[in-house]
Amino acid sequence: MDYNKGMDDGALFVMDGIAASHDGMVPSGRKKFRKKNNDDINISELAKQVLAGSRLHLSKAITLLESTNKYHKEKGQELLQELLPHTGNSIRIGITGVPGAGKSTFIEAFGGKLCNMGHRVAVLAIDPSSSLTGGSILGDKTRMEELTRNPSAFIRPSPSAGTLGGVHKKSRETMLLCEAAGYDIILIETVGVGQSETIVRGMVDFFLLLVLTGAGDELQGMKKGIMELADTIVVHKADGDNVRSAKKTVAEYKQFIHFLQQATPGWTTQSMAVSSYENKGLEKVWDTILQFKEIGEETNYWSTRRNEQTTEWFRSMITDHLIDSFYGVPERKQQVKSLEEQILQGRLTVTQGVDQLFNKE
Repeated sequence: MDYNKGMDDGALFVMDGIAASHDGMVPSGRKKFRKKNNDDINISELAKQVLAGSRLHLSKAITLLESTNKYHKEKGQELLQELLPHTGNSIRIGITGVPGAGKSTFIEAFGGKLCNMGHRVAVLAIDPSSSLTGGSILGDKTRMEELTRNPSAFIRPSPSAGTLGGVHKKSRETMLLCEAAGYDIILIETVGVGQSETIVRGMVDFFLLLVLTGAGDELQGMKKGIMELADTIVVHKADGDNVRSAKKTVAEYKQFIHFLQQATPGWTTQSMAVSSYENKGLEKVWDTILQFKEIGEETNYWSTRRNEQTTEWFRSMITDHLIDSFYGVPERKQQVKSLEEQILQGRLTVTQGVDQLFNKE
């Protein structure tokens, strides 16, 4: 196998053993890692190539972790364990936005600027719909043409994983692999609105919310809870006829921010106008993130948040495992269904149903 094959073909490319979609992009998850002989998986060599920054082998490593094959899962964890000492050195940035806010445009412009500054940028997606459709979601990545071709960028679709929790787990592991491969900035995008914002907030250091001009209308339609997750609110598309309106919107958000519970202790949520089209305001966003990191390191909150996130990840995986083990008993689902019917018919209380399920007196 030629390890350098496809290395410079862009941030998304097809690799050996992985089926390509019709547009030539690499789908993720769902047993795409195919080998004629399982013994052919050389973890030490794969780890070496990932550490060397090979995007080809990074994609291969991610696919191994996303596989549902038991052997692949074991080898994937073996790989992750070997790479773990080389993780944790990136800045993890979550990006969400209201519909039409132009997330893909912002990510392409911001990611491209960071690449031009000498950084290596990985873009990942958290998409709740992928757990419903069972397929990987490329979403707006197909429109990030320039960033896709940038040799310092790596773009990965959302994995399909059966549940949003599964998507979260696989994306966390993908993030660690990207860090081991030398990507010092990880951009994690939410696709859709809802649970994914909370999931991403629990994975990243800094959370950015994209909104449009007209704060009055936005504040009426946006959940307060989502705004309270943000470390910075970016009023996007601040160009052309929108410039004056964007400045007004920024001022309105700055006033409203004082009524919100701050997402990060010791940090006041910022608000600023950005035009990705004109490349204006992007540097200010980056400076804000660096300032946030500096304050976080001075107060020790940067490492504290990372530790809390890892602990919460561990506990959530315990919960997922217990649920899987519980429903893994063949007759359990039928038993639950029968008890649900009795509860709905008023023959049992909910507590009695649970007690029967666990054979309590």
